[in-house]
This record gives sequence, structure tokens and C-alpha cells, in this order.
Amino acid sequence: MLIPIQSYFILFLSLIFNTLASPRLEMNALLEFKNEFPLSAPDPHASFAFSFSSWNTSIDHCSWKGVTCNANSGEVISLFLQFIFLNGSLKANSSLLKLQHLDSLTLSHCNLIGKIPSSLGNLSHLIDLDLYGNNLVGEIPYSLGNLSRLTYLLLAENHLRGEVPPTIGNLNQLTFMVLASNNLSGNIPSSFSSFSKLSYLDLSKNQFTGGDLPSILSNLTSLSELDISYNHFKSKLPSNMSGLHNLEVFDAKENSFVGNVPISLFTIPSLKEVFLSGNQFEGPLEFGNTSSSSKLKWLNLASNNFNGPIPESISGFLKLGVLDLSNNSFLGPIPGSMSQLVSLRVLDLSYNKLEGQVPSFLWSLPKLTLSHNSFSSLEEVVVNGSSSDLSSNSHVDLGSNSLRGSFPRWICRSTTLDFLDLSNNHFSGSIPSCLMNSTASLGDIILRNNNLSGFLPEIFTNATKLRSLDVSRNQLAGKLPKSLINCKSMEYLNLKGNKFKDTFPSWLGSLVSLRVLFLGSNAFYGPLISSHFGLPSLRVIDISHNSFDGTLPQDYFVNWHEMSSVWVDETKWPLPEDPIYQGSPFTMGGVNIFDDSMDMMYKGVDTKFPRIFRAFKAIDFSGNKFTGQIPKSIGLLKELILVNFSRNAFTGSIPSSLANITHLEALDLSHNKLSGNIPRDLAKLSFISYLDFSHNLLQGPVPRSTQFQSQNCSSFEDNLGLYGLEEVCGPIHAPDPTSGNSQQSEEFSSEESEEVLNWIAAAIAFGPGVFCGLVIGQIFFTSHKHIWLVEKFSRN
Repeated sequence: MLIPIQSYFILFLSLIFNTLASPRLEMNALLEFKNEFPLSAPDPHASFAFSFSSWNTSIDHCSWKGVTCNANSGEVISLFLQFIFLNGSLKANSSLLKLQHLDSLTLSHCNLIGKIPSSLGNLSHLIDLDLYGNNLVGEIPYSLGNLSRLTYLLLAENHLRGEVPPTIGNLNQLTFMVLASNNLSGNIPSSFSSFSKLSYLDLSKNQFTGGDLPSILSNLTSLSELDISYNHFKSKLPSNMSGLHNLEVFDAKENSFVGNVPISLFTIPSLKEVFLSGNQFEGPLEFGNTSSSSKLKWLNLASNNFNGPIPESISGFLKLGVLDLSNNSFLGPIPGSMSQLVSLRVLDLSYNKLEGQVPSFLWSLPKLTLSHNSFSSLEEVVVNGSSSDLSSNSHVDLGSNSLRGSFPRWICRSTTLDFLDLSNNHFSGSIPSCLMNSTASLGDIILRNNNLSGFLPEIFTNATKLRSLDVSRNQLAGKLPKSLINCKSMEYLNLKGNKFKDTFPSWLGSLVSLRVLFLGSNAFYGPLISSHFGLPSLRVIDISHNSFDGTLPQDYFVNWHEMSSVWVDETKWPLPEDPIYQGSPFTMGGVNIFDDSMDMMYKGVDTKFPRIFRAFKAIDFSGNKFTGQIPKSIGLLKELILVNFSRNAFTGSIPSSLANITHLEALDLSHNKLSGNIPRDLAKLSFISYLDFSHNLLQGPVPRSTQFQSQNCSSFEDNLGLYGLEEVCGPIHAPDPTSGNSQQSEEFSSEESEEVLNWIAAAIAFGPGVFCGLVIGQIFFTSHKHIWLVEKFSRN
């Protein structure tokens, strides 16, 4: 039997041994965890990326990067690994489980794969768990509900699926939970009602469909930010949301919520931001008795089914800075009470049914978007005998209304204006020379489809920031202003559909950024200058329906480098489904591309615009008076999609070099004086959907390929020497190959013979951080059941 003093001595030795052994065990556990990922490497693109370089036995493990120990006991309490390519999965028996005092575990952006091991639920001391930004799959394990001390749970941006286990509701100490950007589905568990301490909840970008939201939300009284956007919720919002008295941000955009927006939401005194765009809310909008003490700064109700007038009570939100009510069915005038919104900076009321006069108190807003309504006039404000200050104005979009009268001269007083769209209205008269006062700051000027007349004035002397200019479909005449040569940032220039009478503006060759040039349907005349004039970035050119004449040298297209090379940066362009476009129409170069009815179908399948505009390169020289041969150098432009040389007086043979343009989808050489055979190599153009060789002097066999045999018979008519059309026109229409004067059948239908290709290509132009450009594409042709419809437009 041991005496008591001996017992104390043994206990003392045991404590010393455990104290010395524990750090060594934890060091070994960390090294074992490191070795579970033998190919790990830091993210080379992150300057603060984690590295295991400090993890070696020469120094105390509590000094290792990402490791934090308890200052008294030396136990590992935190592991912070971020931006390192672990390239492996968390094992069910991972050495992490030996770190039993761990209260914080961060493994974010580590390229983890596989499932979340249920054994993580054994780390009972965890307070923070962050697995953000990995490639984890499978379901959220039920065992995470065992982490009863957890206050911070972050599982966002993985590939987790299935329903959220109801055991997560056991984590009643949570203050912060983010499950966003996964594939989670089903209902929100009713156990979420236990999150009485939760202040931040983000379930966005999943596939949740429902849940008892009224019951759940009524208990989340500590919630300051709730994000359930980009899901599939189809219910109504709770009728009484006043219990969320700490709520500051409510984001439920891009769901399928129905019914009315509850008035109680707007009575929450702490509320600052509301995003409900992209749902199916309906009925008149009501705010109730708004308080002047309201903190609401951002309200987005765009893309719903609201109708009726904009409520006068909106004037109560005195701190409101951004208001977006676009894409609804609001009626009537803009309420005068909006003049009391002294903090308003951004207003978007586009795509509604608003009418009447645009009030002058809106002119001082930095960003004003009122397009696609029925406004009929503009009010000009006068203060103390002089017009109001427009120094803060940077964006004015009044396009697609019913505005009449002369060009609004108050715009000339804005020296900070970056974007101006007055398109698709009924403005008349001349463009004032005083606009020169604003062009120094302007990046986009869009005046197309009005009744503007006179000359385009010399207003571009200081327009060095101008990216796009569109004055198409007006009545402008005379010569082009030479001051355009100062627009060094110009990427898009559209002058089509006017009455400009000038020779080809060769001086535009100094605009090295110009990618799209539309001169079609004017009165330009004379020969084209040499191919060496510049425009190295040009991708789309339309000089159709003018009076250009003369011959084109055989090397004319030699220096058109942009059309002969693949654009390597196309993957950097955001798509319309990206968040930058959510809640607003897809725009390019500041112009809504759908304004031009750009509904495109190709072989019966909708074609996404990004594919077209990233790769779209086209030339249209049709409807002029060119003579001589089509330059063989056209074959160098191997990235062209569309080529149109129709309705000229070209002679000689079809250049076989066209077969080098392997991505070509439409080729129109009709209505010329071309002779000889159709080159056999054109049959290799596997992307071709439309061909037109009609009304020439061609002879010999029609090349055999699926692309040629799928064309309409009218694509070859009025070529007396062509034969081999049996599969296209049928045997009754086939000419006699032995006849020297074979005739096309008279049985072509008038519908077939009238089919033509009329197109103007589409374009790109972009400003910093924003995908822009401008599309004025117009294509109309049919090929059997293959349809490509963009927009039909009348010839001059």
C-alpha cells in the first residue's frame, strides 16, 4: 500500500509527463495532417496564400503559420489555412480529430474535394467552422448538429447537394451562417426557428423551394442580414415581418415569390436595403405610413408584375439613394413627391408604362434611366433665372419614349456626363454645337432612330473619352466632321441610315481602337482608298447601299489583321446571366441589344449572343458599284462569320480562297457579273447555313455537300450555265448540262425568288469593368427549315 505522499508524487510526475507529451502529440498530428495532402501548393494568384514552409520541427509548432495555441496550456486552438491547393479530401480519420481543443477551423479556398466527413462532428470545442470556396460534394452531414458551441458556420461556394439536415437547428448559438452557392434543395428546415441569436444568414444561389418562412422568420429576431436570393421559392412573403426589428438587409431577388410585398417590411426601423427584383410580385405597390426616420437607402423591385401608380408615399424614404422599379407595369406620371428624395442618386424606372412629362427635379441625379416608357416631354428647370446645375449628372437614358421637339439643350450644361441615350424618340431639328461642352466627358452618345437633320457638327475636338457614337436612322446630311479624328477611344461608330454624302473617310484610320464601323445606307461615293489606311482593330464593317465604285486591289484585305486572328480574350467577358446584368437588360456599349429585335434562331435553336459577339466578324460591301474581281486576299480573313458582296458589278471568278474562311456561316455573292465555276472547295465550309450565288454568269456543276444541297433553289437562279441542281430544285428544275443555253425553270415560287440576305453585323465596345458594345445586327434569310432571324430591314 502506497503512502499518501507517494501518491501525490506519482500524480505530479504524471502531470509533468502529460504536459510534455501533449505538445509533441499535437505537433505530430499537424505534421500528419500536412502529409495527408502531399501535393499541396499555395495559390500563385493570391498574395496572401498559405504555405506549409514554416511547418517543420526546427521551431515550435505554435509558431507555425496558421497555427494558434492557447497561451497558457500550449494546446492548438485554431488552424487557419487559406488559398492553398490541398487537392485532396478530408479523411474520416483525419489527424485533425486529434486536436481536441480546436475551437476554430478554417480551410477556405483550399481546393478540397470529396465529402465533408461526419467525424468533424466530434470536434466538440469548435466555435468557428469555415470550409468556404472548395469543391466539396455530397450532403451536409447530420453530425454537424453536434457542434453545440458553433457560432460561425461557412460552407459557401462548394457543390453540396440535398436538403439541409434538420439537426443544424441544434446549433442555437449560431450568429453567422452562410450556405450560399451550392446545390442545396428542398425546404428550409423548420428547426431554423431556434436560431434566436443568428444575425447573418445567407442561403443564396441554391435550389431551395420553400419552407415555413412565416414561422421561421418570426423567431429570427436578431437577424440583421438575410439573403435568400437566386433560389426557387414560390410562396408569399410573411404578411407580418415587423418582428425582424433588427433587419438591415433583405435580399430575396431572383426567386418566384408571388402576391404583394407586405407593408410591414417597410416599417422595420433598421431596414437599409431591400432587393426583391426578378420575382412575380404583383398588384399596386404600397409603402404604408412611411416614417421620416426610415433608414432605407436602397430599394430594388425591378422585374416583377407591379402595376398602378408609383406611390406618393415613397417621399418618406428621405435617405433613399438608389431606387430601381424597372421592368414592371407602373402607370401614370412620376409622382411629384419624389422631389423630396434629397438623397437620391440612382433612379431606374425603365420598361414601364409611365407617361406625361419628365419632371425637371430629376436632371440633377447622377444616374437617370427612364427608357422604354411613354414620356412625351421634358421639363426644363430654371432657378433664379438660370438653368439648374447639372454638374453631378453622369448617366442619362431617355431612349425609347415618345419625346418630341428639338434636342434638349440643357444637356450642353452637363460637364460630367458620361452616357447619353436619346434613341428611339421623335426629336427633330439639328444637333446643337453646344454639345461640345459635354463631349469631353462623354463615353457613349446614342441618338439613333430620331428625326434629327442638318449636319453632324464639329463637336468632337475634346472627345477623347468617346467609346461609341450612334446617330443612325436619322436625316443627317453633308460631310462627316473631321473632329471625329480626335476620338482616340472610339470603338463603335454607327452612321447608317442617314444622308451623309462624302468620300470614304480614310482619316478614320487613325482610330486604332475602332472595332465596328457602320456607314451603310447613306450617299457615300467614290473609290475606296488603299488597304494600308489602318483600322487595325476592325472586326465589323458595313458600307452597304452607298455609291462606292472602282475596283478593289487584290491585296486589299492583307492588313485587316483583327479579322484574321482569333480573339484570345473572349473568356474574360461576363455573360448576361452574371450578377452584373441581373435586374437590368443586357446592354452592350450602353445600348440595350434587344432594342433591335435581335431574336436569333439558328437551325431552330436559340443562339446565345455572347457566342456571336465574342467571335462576330463580318464585312458587307453590298449595294454599291464596285467592279473588277473580288480580291483573293479575302481568304486571309479566316475568322469571318458573314461576307456580303452582293448587288455590285464584280466580274471574273469566285475566289477559291473563300474556302479558307472555315467559320463562315453566310455568303452572299448574288446580283453581280461573276463567271466561271463555283469553287469545289467551298463545299468544305461546314458551318455555312446560307449561300446565294443567284443572278450571275456562273456555269458548271454545283458542288456537292450537305451545305449546298440544303439551300433554296433561289440561291442559284439566273445562272444559265449551272447544272447539278437536282437535289436542290428537283429534277423538273434541273437544267440540261449538255445545253449551251440551259434555262432555269419558271416554276420558282415568288417567295423563293425574293429570299435575300440583308444583314448588318453586330459589335463590341466596352468600358472599364463592364462588358459593353453595341449590336445593330440585321439578318433575315431562310434555308428550308433552317432559320436565322435577326432583323429584317428595308433597302434604300
